[in-house]
Order: sequence, then structure tokens, then C-alpha cells
Amino acid sequence: MVNFTVDQLREIMDFPNNIRNISVIAHVDHGKSTLTDSLIAKAGIIADTKAGNARYTDTREDEQQRGITIKSTGVSLFYKYDLGGTGEKEGYLINLIDSPGHVDFSSEVTAALRVTDGALVVVDCVEGVCVQTETVLRQAMQEKIRPVVIVNKVDRHLMELKYDGETMYQNFIRVIDMVNVIVSTYEQPDMDTCIVDPAEGTVAFGSGKDQWGFTLQRFARMYAEKFGISPEKMMSKLWGDNYFDAEGKKWTKSNMTKDGKLLQRAFVTFIMNPIIKLTKVITDGKKKKIDKMLKTCQVILSTEERALPTKKLLKMIMQRWINASDALLEMIIAHLPSPR
Repeated sequence: MVNFTVDQLREIMDFPNNIRNISVIAHVDHGKSTLTDSLIAKAGIIADTKAGNARYTDTREDEQQRGITIKSTGVSLFYKYDLGGTGEKEGYLINLIDSPGHVDFSSEVTAALRVTDGALVVVDCVEGVCVQTETVLRQAMQEKIRPVVIVNKVDRHLMELKYDGETMYQNFIRVIDMVNVIVSTYEQPDMDTCIVDPAEGTVAFGSGKDQWGFTLQRFARMYAEKFGISPEKMMSKLWGDNYFDAEGKKWTKSNMTKDGKLLQRAFVTFIMNPIIKLTKVITDGKKKKIDKMLKTCQVILSTEERALPTKKLLKMIMQRWINASDALLEMIIAHLPSPR
């Protein structure tokens, strides 16, 4: 069931401020089409359960067979979104072009970039910035396209490599720094800086295959009330060398307390650890612990959903808790320019 009508699309076209024209760019196999599915599912074009496997924008038969994008595919999506946190949702039109990542089809990327104003750069957190990532980013900078980044395939850190939170953080930092080196090398002098920074909300983390993702803003809103500070201030605390000393009930820049106890950085304590814990509890199949965590995450499952196999259950819970489409929409609407 599509969540919008042609009339709504037609109407929103008269408000250029509420339009975003974006390209999805990345190295081959870093997960562009899979991530795009989450936005398409959010608009109601495909079912949530199919998102991540459907690769809706791979419209040609050879693309579906080979599992890669060959031609750029455009899709127009309409969303109601509350940008200012006022409680009032405004309509937004997102014209999205999913472009190929293979070096042989880079002319398709050039064509996509020339008709859009912003780019969603997808980077595989295991492989990092690859040759084609650099090529497409350089093209985007030369065409004066503003980028936002999603660090994809975080599920591989959790399930395959079984990294701890600090290792993930160091890996994320490495990927983001590599992106920023390319951006600062090629950005045009007459553009404002295009450097991406998780604390500004221009970087998201997630898994396209499992359809979950988050920006720091998402968690900052959750914790801001608890700590009695604004979400903006909380965001800056959740990244970089910021540590929370629970015993002393204070924030510190040092990873050691006065008693010589080691502290975990806030990003690990408040974001990665809950995600790691939830993943572990679900994969271990501990029913009581799952129920407890679902209550904390405010996720409600039906009896049929609870009986799903582990992988499907994990995908469903993560999708309900931190949906990738919410993180992507927030970044696209708040940080990418309108045609105006």
C-alpha cells in the first residue's frame, strides 16, 4: 500500500524548499540498492519484510541476476516528516537516484550527480573507502554536490567479526577520516565546508541488509532528558573523547577516574553496547532477556513474530527499534540542500 497519492506529489512540487534531489553513490557492493530499499519501504512501495532483499531500484533482469546496479534508476518518494521537533509533520518530496558502483558504469554516476543537489555516500565499514568511493566522491565535489555519509554493514562487525564497542568506534573514525580527506581535497572554494561529522548529524551508521540504522541525534534525543541537557549538547557528548563517570555522575575528557578506573567512551557506553547486547540476547535466544530488552526499547511483537527464526527476528526487532529509513530521512531532509 503506497503511502502517498499522485496529487500529493503534484502539490509538493510547488514548494521547492521541501524537495530534495539526491544521488546514492558508493563503491560496487557497498550496499546502495539494499539501503535504498528502506526508504522505498518507508514510502509504502514495498513491504518492510521484503526491504533489504528486494533491491527495488535494480529494475532490469540482468541487474537482479548479477546482483549489481548497471543503470541509474530514479524514484520519487513522498514523506511526512517533523523536522523541527515541533510535532507538526510537513510533506517532503525526495527524488532519489540509485547509481551503479562499478567502475565500468561511472558515466551513469556523472549523469546522476548532474541532476541532483545532494549525495548519500555509502561506505562499507569492513572494506572502508575503496577506489570507486574516491572516484564518485571526487565527482560529487567537482559538481558541487553536498554529501552525507552512511557507514554500512555494521551487522558484520556484530555477527561475523564480533568486535567490541571501542574497536567499532576506532574503525568508524578511520572510515569517516578517509571520507573527509577526499572531501577536503576536492571541495570547491565557493562552497561552505562539506566535511562530515557524526556530532553534526551528517553521518549515520547501520545495516542495509537488516534495515536498521541510526544517527547520533536519535540516541541524543533518548538520553537528553535523562541527563537534563539539550539534544544538541548530548550529540557532541556522544562522539569523540567524552566519557561518563557513573560513580562520580559527571562527564570527563579523560578515560580514567581519579581512582584509576578505566571508563568507556560515551559512544560505546550509550550506543554500541546496547546494540551489541540486544544482538547477543536475540542470537542466544534467551526469551526472558529478550522480553526485558524489548520493553526497554519499546518494541512490541505479535506471537507469530516472536516465533520467527533468529535472523528474521533480529532484523524485525532492529527495524522496529532503530529503522534505517528514519536515520536516512533525517540526514537527507536536515542536511542536504533543496533545489532552491
